Amino acid sequence: MSTQNEHFIPDYQLIDSGDFEKLERFGEYYLIRPESQAIWKKRMTEKQWNEIAHAQYRRESQKSSYRSGDMGNGNWTFLKRMPENWQVSVSLPNGQFKLKLALTSFGHVGIFPEQAENWRFIYESIHQLEIKQPKVLNAFAYTGGASLAACAAGAQVTHVDAVKQIVAWGKENMQISNLNDIRWIVDDAVKFLKREVKRGVIYDGIILDPPAYGRGPDGERWILDEGINTVLELSQQLLNPNRNFFVLNLYSLGYSPIIADNLVESYFKTKNKWFGESFIHAKSGLNLPLGTYVRFRN
Repeated sequence: MSTQNEHFIPDYQLIDSGDFEKLERFGEYYLIRPESQAIWKKRMTEKQWNEIAHAQYRRESQKSSYRSGDMGNGNWTFLKRMPENWQVSVSLPNGQFKLKLALTSFGHVGIFPEQAENWRFIYESIHQLEIKQPKVLNAFAYTGGASLAACAAGAQVTHVDAVKQIVAWGKENMQISNLNDIRWIVDDAVKFLKREVKRGVIYDGIILDPPAYGRGPDGERWILDEGINTVLELSQQLLNPNRNFFVLNLYSLGYSPIIADNLVESYFKTKNKWFGESFIHAKSGLNLPLGTYVRFRN
C-alpha cells in the first residue's frame, strides 16, 4: 500500500533515495538524511542532491536509525541558510493540524511522513465510531501527529511518551494547531498500560508505534522482541470490545507485514483489518519502505 503523502502533507515530498540516504522536502527546505533501507543507487547525482539541499545529517554508522531506537552519533552540515525551526501542515478530510519541525542532534525533524495514512485512518475511524468524545490512547507517541489527528476528530486523547522533551514538543504542536485538552503523560509505556489495566480504564481507540529499542524516563529498557507481546496483551484488556479501532506501526528491520499481522491476530479477533508495508513514492520514481502497519476497526 502506498503512502500518498502529497494528499495529506502537501508540504512534504521525497525527492530521491539511495546509497543509504534520502533527500526530502519539508516545506521550503530540502534535507539529506541517513536511511538504512535505501541500499540501492541514487537516481539523481550527488551534485544534484547538494545543489538542492539546505542541510545534511551524517552518522558515524550509516545503518543506525532513530526509528530503530539506535540514535547513533552524528551532526548536521549546513549547505544553505535555514531557520532553527519551521512548520508544516497536515491535511485531514475536514481540516488540518500543524507540526513544528527542527533539526535535532539525532537527525530526526519532528515528523515521520509515512504516518499520514495512519493519521487519516485514525481521523476517519473516530467519526465512524459514533461515540461522543471517544477515549483514545496513543503510546510511544513521539511529537503527537496521531494525537493531533485524534483530537481534531473530537476524541479525548491520552498521549504517552518516555521523553520529556518530546512530550513538550507535542504540546507545542497542539498549541500551534489551535487544539486543546490532550492529556500529556511522560512515562514508560508498559508501566502506564499496566496501571491503566489495574484502574479498569477502557479506550475506544489505541495507537502503538514502538521503537526497536528504547529507554523509559527512569532508565527502563525497551526491546521490541521482548516487550511487544506484553504491550499487545495489555492493549487487548484496555480496548473497548465492541466499537473500537487499533493501529500498530513497526519500524524494525526484519519485521514483515505478516509478522505484524500475526502479532495482532494473537490478541484481537476482527474482520475489518488491514496490514501491509508503509512506503513513500519518490519524485525520482523509487519507493522507499518505511515499516509495517496493522489497522482494524469495529
